Amino acid sequence: MKRLFTGLSDPGLLRSANQDDYYIDPEGRFFIVADGMGGHAGGQEASRIATATIQTHLSERWASPDASEALLEAAFLKANQAILQDQLKHPARGDMGTTAVALLFRDEQPHCAHIGDSRLYRLRRGKLHQITEDHTWVARALKSGELSLEQARVHPWRHILSKCLGREDVRQIEAQRFDLEANDRLLLCSDGLTEELSDQIIEFHLKTIRACGRAATALVNAAKERGGRDNITVVLVATLEEASPKADRSNSGELG
Repeated sequence: MKRLFTGLSDPGLLRSANQDDYYIDPEGRFFIVADGMGGHAGGQEASRIATATIQTHLSERWASPDASEALLEAAFLKANQAILQDQLKHPARGDMGTTAVALLFRDEQPHCAHIGDSRLYRLRRGKLHQITEDHTWVARALKSGELSLEQARVHPWRHILSKCLGREDVRQIEAQRFDLEANDRLLLCSDGLTEELSDQIIEFHLKTIRACGRAATALVNAAKERGGRDNITVVLVATLEEASPKADRSNSGELG
């Protein structure tokens, strides 16, 4: 399948620095979004280390016999170790960490891995589905039935992560293959988007705006209109019948 893709990151309206980071492989093989935490310098450095380390590992091991899930898990664990090593060298950044979500197409099969609350969504025939499951206290409470969706969206503990990169106890990473069809659209994003926009609003923008770049801009602007309290990062990938991926970094790619 042919792929069109774009990425956009914005500091939002209240933050003086952007602690998010993202990477798009020029060949459209893989995509990464990370959302750092731990102060301005710490958060920026954690997300930068994560995206750089994951990108390097995936690139260097792309032709290896490793299964795609194993390749992703190793990349995330390597990023975790790189952040831990930086913490030791720079004690002032000792509490830094980052969420991360990555998508890759290997042998045309889509796989993803994530940690924390950065998400991967799939839009299919106008319906939005969250592929990843947040590693947060609220997500666990929602799954167990302790909280309703409405309660979860405003719960004071909704930002508390149960997992992130930059912690000694990270031993395993959730990686999976998922189903993909032509004309599906995939969205990787930081929680600066999902904190402001419900899934219904995200779905509306993705299904009504066909251009990848314009859809990404619309999502970021909508999040800012509703407060823009955090950094906002989105990466969009659209699948078509044809082959040969084409980058849309100029925000001008059209679907079809």
